[in-house]
Amino acid sequence: MKSLLQQRLHDALAQLHADGVLAQLPAGPVPVERTRDRRHGDFASNVALTLARGANLAPRELAQRIVAAIPPDPRVAAVAVAGPGFINFTMSPTAFQALVPEILGAGDAFGRSTVGAGRRVQVEFVSANPTGPLHVGHGRGAAYGAAVADLLEAVGFQVHREYYVNDAGRQMDILAASVWLRYLELCGETVPFPANGYQGDYVWDIAADVHRGHGDAFRRPAAQVFADLPADEAEGGDRETYIDALIARARTLLGGDGYRTVFDAGLGAILGDIRRDLEEFGVVYQEWFSERSLVENGAVGRAVERLRAGGHTYERDGALWFRSTDFGDTKDRVLVRENGQTTYFASDVAYHLNKCERGFERLVDVWGADHHGYVPRVKAALAALGADPDRLDVLLVQFAVLYRGGEKVQMSTRSGEFITLRELRREVGNDAARFFYVMRKCEQHLDFDLDLAKSESADNPVYYIQYAHARVCSVEKQRAEKGLDRDEARGNDHLARLTEDHEQAVLYTLSRYPEVVEAAALGEEPHQLAHYLRELANDFHTYYNAHPFLVDDAGLRDARLNLIFAVRQVLRNGLRLLGVSAPESM
Repeated sequence: MKSLLQQRLHDALAQLHADGVLAQLPAGPVPVERTRDRRHGDFASNVALTLARGANLAPRELAQRIVAAIPPDPRVAAVAVAGPGFINFTMSPTAFQALVPEILGAGDAFGRSTVGAGRRVQVEFVSANPTGPLHVGHGRGAAYGAAVADLLEAVGFQVHREYYVNDAGRQMDILAASVWLRYLELCGETVPFPANGYQGDYVWDIAADVHRGHGDAFRRPAAQVFADLPADEAEGGDRETYIDALIARARTLLGGDGYRTVFDAGLGAILGDIRRDLEEFGVVYQEWFSERSLVENGAVGRAVERLRAGGHTYERDGALWFRSTDFGDTKDRVLVRENGQTTYFASDVAYHLNKCERGFERLVDVWGADHHGYVPRVKAALAALGADPDRLDVLLVQFAVLYRGGEKVQMSTRSGEFITLRELRREVGNDAARFFYVMRKCEQHLDFDLDLAKSESADNPVYYIQYAHARVCSVEKQRAEKGLDRDEARGNDHLARLTEDHEQAVLYTLSRYPEVVEAAALGEEPHQLAHYLRELANDFHTYYNAHPFLVDDAGLRDARLNLIFAVRQVLRNGLRLLGVSAPESM
């Protein structure tokens, strides 16, 4: 309906332009929005207010001329000028009724559009360090990123989903050292475990795999491993200094090949686990991009050299710094440390430069809220490299906080005492997890009520929506059991009989679906769709409780069946975009 009105307004403006009333036509679609109060009509446009000055007319006068030039359409019942120059539209009942055959005819394609056609967008999300299983915080980023990608694809964008594998950083070295120490214990060595090591049971499992595959090949005496190392935290030392010294000792004692074997054992096991976990969660990527590849193919070095050649770097205290303050950052950033090692930031610069070079028109990064400080520095680097920083859209996702029995569930990734995404999925199911994760804006804190997510009640939004879908399926099953025939064409012929208030409410809500999908996609706000589906489910349940569908009057029966089948189709389409199933029975 919105597109219909935009076209009618465009036709009217074109006529006024031809008549010399308007010097030029507005660029882009004519603004049309839903009214907040339907007593003022179904839709409204402020186009007269935006064009009045250029036309040298009062907004209200221009609005009246626009209304007079709008071609008549049986789907538009009334057009009126309101206030200082708003144009209000009231749609005819036939316009809403026509939605039913449109939805049934389009099926799974209903609500999709071509708004983003021809534009390539990359969505990078989760990208958790492969140092341990995904926890519930990662789960929110996964559900949110997947929904954003699917919504963008639904409105025509060519979407590339990507996971950035941090397989070249310090945290991976800490994991490798942790695996090796557990391996040494399995070899019979007595090992003091570092305060900054990874302590989860999964580290033991990886170490056991290494031991089974290589025996004692990587065993070194504990006295040799820990000789002359600085003090760890428990002995009054610095935990960071200690773990770095331990990593250096592991590299020395194992040699390049031995260290890489242990390193890759940890990386391969955990990354494989992450892949399986995400796939089981319904999250699939087109590419798993390796940070290590940027180092090995020289991309990091080339990015640093481009910044240096552009005059955007300087040396201080033996390190190479990027002048990010020249581009709006709060302070300059280190690219190369005094020991010659490039920083995480240097890899980020190279990675985002690589994204631009691959031809993506738009970059969407879904990061944890604790990475908010990285946004201005990455945008600064893009600007320094000659790329438009506005191509990058960083969405910061707050971690989810679990509650069970009204009490907060604690978790810690380093100690190993955490709730994994897999455990959450096993407890509440994929559907509840995917839906609950996107019910709020990404930047808002999310309190995840485990008891609510498992409940079979109207208070559980995903259950309430799925139950509406299942209820429609049950009506169809009852029709078949009663031997009542159904003729879709006959139902469409009798849609004008859908005059009950509950039917009008359902029709109006159905009409909003394409607009909600577009707004949720362009605004990167899946929660808009989640809230809409709950509204539609509520309208349906209210209708279901108030009126029988399988009435004796075949024409009315088929009209009502067509209407609720349209509801079922929209519920299914919307749930699919959120990664949630639409069960036929519950």
